[in-house]
Amino acid sequence: MTEQFIPDAAALNGWRKSSYSGNESGSCIEVLDGHPAGVPVRDSKNPHGPALLFPAAGWSSFVSAVKDGEFPA
Repeated sequence: MTEQFIPDAAALNGWRKSSYSGNESGSCIEVLDGHPAGVPVRDSKNPHGPALLFPAAGWSSFVSAVKDGEFPA
């Protein structure tokens, strides 16, 4: 994977945020499934800003670690 970010995340369709995110705070990240180069992640408050692009395996490991409680609050 050569690119590590997408300059204008709004150019992509299908963003989703966690079902645990509330509508009132606005402090969320959104992810895009099915991107061929990895998993794009953006700040929901800045949809036209950049998105970071993570390798799919790395993102999957991160999500598993969060679910397993490896990152205390």
